[in-house]
Amino acid sequence: MAAIWSLGYRMSLLLRLILLLLSSARRSRLHVLDTCVTPFRVWINDLDVLLHMNNGRYFTILDLARVDLMMRSGLWRQLRAEGWYPVVTLETLRFHRSLELGDRYDVHTRVIGWDEKHVFIEQGFVRGDVQVALAVVRARFLKRKGGTVTTAELLALAAITQASPVLPEWVASWSEAEGGMAFQPSSST
Repeated sequence: MAAIWSLGYRMSLLLRLILLLLSSARRSRLHVLDTCVTPFRVWINDLDVLLHMNNGRYFTILDLARVDLMMRSGLWRQLRAEGWYPVVTLETLRFHRSLELGDRYDVHTRVIGWDEKHVFIEQGFVRGDVQVALAVVRARFLKRKGGTVTTAELLALAAITQASPVLPEWVASWSEAEGGMAFQPSSST
């Protein structure tokens, strides 16, 4: 039974990705620093046992919305040509309201700044005109042949010459504080 559920879960994500790729090609072009609005709907397999969208699903939807921004800005094609790909290194999500079966919502995705190694992205879940949840994601880019893409290389690829906007103080502190996070295995008796 678990294998069937797992296959259904993966298939729904694959279906969502295919639908996103098809719709991104038909939607308006964006600059990578524009706000990208990606529409979604809560599907039955998005629900948890309390019948609202599972908290883990929010993170998956955030991934898809970032793909939409990269596709619509043309960055995705450029990254693939270079053999580069994004990875999330840190993310946080605050919930304000629930999403329930059939709810339509949009994810608003925008780059809020960068440092030498990372790009910071704000993503908000909006139902109607009400913010449901807000996430901040820190990402960097890696090379398929090994190594890290510097922010300077990424900005050059995207033809961005401006300096980073000033990051909100809490975002800079949050990113910096993560450096002290380390796994400490507990001793077993």
